[in-house]
Amino acid sequence: MAVNSPERRDRMKERLTIRKRGQVTLPKSILESFDLQEGDTIELEMNEHGEIILVPMIQIPASQKWFWTEEWQKEEQEASEDIKAGRLGDPISSQEDLDRYFAELDNLDS
Repeated sequence: MAVNSPERRDRMKERLTIRKRGQVTLPKSILESFDLQEGDTIELEMNEHGEIILVPMIQIPASQKWFWTEEWQKEEQEASEDIKAGRLGDPISSQEDLDRYFAELDNLDS
């Protein structure tokens, strides 16, 4: 499921009618705006004002959930900022640099 970024979404308002067994149908405009397809997941949350919010969710393999932890995402943000600011570290330009780099990695495991 591809969810459009928040910057691209215009404020939308739609009315839903609750049917038998609590079912509702999402309007076509909502489905298209969020690129929702049959089988996609939506999380329902209620905020402190008692408002109901529907949040489109994506599913990721369990083996990749580490990438989405708060700590890892913070480090990803820091790395992106370093790249934008030109703080890339020393380049590896020789076999000696490469050997030193691997030696430093080995020391991290000790």
